[in-house]
Amino acid sequence: MRIISGKARGTKLYTLEGEKTRPTLDRVKESLFNIIQNEIQDKVFLDLFSGSGAIGLEALSRGAKKAILCDKSRKAYEIIIKNAEKTHLTENAEIYNLDFKDVLQNKINQELDIIYLDPPYESDFIIEAVNLILEKNLLNDDSIIIVETDNKGKIIEQLKKIKCKIEDIRKYGRAYLIFLKKI
Repeated sequence: MRIISGKARGTKLYTLEGEKTRPTLDRVKESLFNIIQNEIQDKVFLDLFSGSGAIGLEALSRGAKKAILCDKSRKAYEIIIKNAEKTHLTENAEIYNLDFKDVLQNKINQELDIIYLDPPYESDFIIEAVNLILEKNLLNDDSIIIVETDNKGKIIEQLKKIKCKIEDIRKYGRAYLIFLKKI
């Protein structure tokens, strides 16, 4: 894994060992950032289930004003810190070793421009996170929520029950990226 573009372009990132973390594939990451490239500059980016921090750090490398990175795993948190230091992007990174609910409820007190949600595929964390984001009014009119999942049908059915609109869906191998806006 590496930073694809921007200030830290080419920097190889540390990764987590084991099977609990599933890093976003480079081709998915590259496609994601090609889609949102014009939205990143000077924006606040939330990478809620950060793993190694690759997505949030890529956003910073490409000009995000701030990235909030969160992972409940202590090992993931330590890797995120190491990667932020290695990429020289720590100044604009807020990094938390907390459960996603704690971060959304207690640590974020500003509107978010781009939110990336890539929790464990088998969990219901996507719908829980989107509900909390909407309840806490963390979105502005132009905010984008991007969900990565391998179960498009289940996630779409869950999202139909809340106040958000599906703008786009892209498929990359077994992974889907679902782009949402608030209604």
